[in-house]
Amino acid sequence: MARRVIRLKEVMAQTGLSRSTIFALQKQGIFPQSIKIGPRASAWYEDEVQHYIKTRPRFGAGRLDR
Repeated sequence: MARRVIRLKEVMAQTGLSRSTIFALQKQGIFPQSIKIGPRASAWYEDEVQHYIKTRPRFGAGRLDR
């Protein structure tokens, strides 16, 4: 089965992150690396983006360190 690739707009929609944050995290090695799909086009493997989302620590209403 082929892996699904998603473009930046969909990555932003799935993660809730901005373009600049995605590229900054990618540069730090925290976010999955994009792949080139054309001379001026990049995409991400959807399963890698989903793994990133599932493994991020949760913060918010339940935080104890306020």
